[in-house]
Amino acid sequence: MQFSRYAVYVTLPRGPLVDFGAAWLGWNAARGERPSAPMVHGLPRPVHEITATPRKYGLHGTVKPPFRLAEGHKPDNLHDALGTLCAALAPVTLEGLALTRLGSFLALTPTGDTAALTALAARVVADLDPFRAPLTEAELDKRHKANLSDRQRELLRDWGYPYVMDQFRFHITLTGRLSPDEAEQVRLALLPRLEDKLPRPFVIDALTLCGEDSTGYFHELQRYALSG
Repeated sequence: MQFSRYAVYVTLPRGPLVDFGAAWLGWNAARGERPSAPMVHGLPRPVHEITATPRKYGLHGTVKPPFRLAEGHKPDNLHDALGTLCAALAPVTLEGLALTRLGSFLALTPTGDTAALTALAARVVADLDPFRAPLTEAELDKRHKANLSDRQRELLRDWGYPYVMDQFRFHITLTGRLSPDEAEQVRLALLPRLEDKLPRPFVIDALTLCGEDSTGYFHELQRYALSG
């Protein structure tokens, strides 16, 4: 299979949270399957509408955002570089995950001190940047239309994405944009389905290289243990 873009994500080991999350989103990136949606009562809209935006990425937390390979680099080179990097990086242990409203969408976010995770993500973004092709003018224009701060515009120019380094906030997206009332309804509907599945502590002991297929869906390609 050919992939147009690559990304480095935190994906979760198989278990109840992954099974529910993949069904909720409608895409299992590890298996390349589209599971049936779970029955969740109290939603303001059908699940497939609520999850349309994050579906193609699968259940994940972004570390290095999607990028096209730079000229002269091959996928095997990227695999080797990420494997070598992960072998030098230590796992990160966080207090846990919580269901959180971030602006207009819902996500799972880490609780407790996230400094080690932020440092890990910054290292991955910087070390793998030689593999990233520069953004096109169209891509830059699209990003500049967002309400970015001066710092975020600087990061977009330097690293191809505005929400990295000191602007990074790890999250596992569960919905697209929702109105405040919808977000609260979805939060209340999801809480009883998630609370016994959320890890405590939340240990990040691997990073996953993912690839975007011709339909825009991401697939998990290889999971690399953090063994430094």
